[in-house]
Amino acid sequence: MKQLFTFLVAVILTPSAYAQIHQKMSYQAVIHDDNNNLLINKSVGMQVSILKDSATGTAVYVERQSTFSNNKGLVRIEIGMGKAVLNTFDAIDWASGPYFMKIETDPDGGKNYRITGTSQLLSVPYVLYAENSGSSVPGPQGLPGVKGVVGDRITHKIGEYYGGGIVFYVYDDGQHGLIAATVDESSGVGWYLLNGRNKWEMANARGIGAGKANTAIIVSEEGYFDAGAYAARVCNEYSVRVGDITYSGWYLPSMFELYLLYLQKDKVGGFSNSLYWSSTEKNATEAGAILFPRGAKLNVVKFMPACVRAIRAF
Repeated sequence: MKQLFTFLVAVILTPSAYAQIHQKMSYQAVIHDDNNNLLINKSVGMQVSILKDSATGTAVYVERQSTFSNNKGLVRIEIGMGKAVLNTFDAIDWASGPYFMKIETDPDGGKNYRITGTSQLLSVPYVLYAENSGSSVPGPQGLPGVKGVVGDRITHKIGEYYGGGIVFYVYDDGQHGLIAATVDESSGVGWYLLNGRNKWEMANARGIGAGKANTAIIVSEEGYFDAGAYAARVCNEYSVRVGDITYSGWYLPSMFELYLLYLQKDKVGGFSNSLYWSSTEKNATEAGAILFPRGAKLNVVKFMPACVRAIRAF
């Protein structure tokens, strides 16, 4: 049975400027089957839920859509334009958030949905709130923008040194993205403890931001032992000090985040001609890895020593 493994090519959530017609947000995802092959030119059924307050909060809006993946496995939908199952998209009170988006998908094109991921909606929906705010009176003049920003938004680009590392992925016009450490945190460590059990730890997520959740799961399952270095723990305990600032919050990248890092290997630099661990499990005995510099995606036994490069989000 096929599953939606690679989730969130990018959370491309851009409000349409059709406030008087219909509000909507664009969404993209890449779909793989259970053999990690792209699901190409197939019908896909999707259910989108907007949850209030938390990732397990109450749904304030639910819709369903049918779409097709393209020849690269990419699906695109406009959230707010599907068949409403609960309430209406226009009626969401964005000012009373936070809100989270849950995506459920049937790669066979029906309604046998699988929960594939939940992520927090950050700044973009509040543009929708601004469109419906109760006052049309202009506010006071804001402070002058900082040189090098667009309006009052600080933007970043791939290859930039920022936040203790090198930016290798950006979205939301460069306001958010992913940063890689400048050096490997290990040149040869297992995915789990050498005396670890063959256990499926349910670190299954693959998309952007998923590595952080995977890392927390792995560390929780494997624990802390003085002699017990393993890939997720190495990243979890990594920090770097730049001037007076210590940057922490690093994690072992998910399989898709690791692939994005591979695509920018030349701009980030410092990689070995070796395997690099992802935080995404295949099963109880194997986890995903990528062979640099070739880019081959592999499932490798968890006790195999491999390199580790930590990342963090901004």
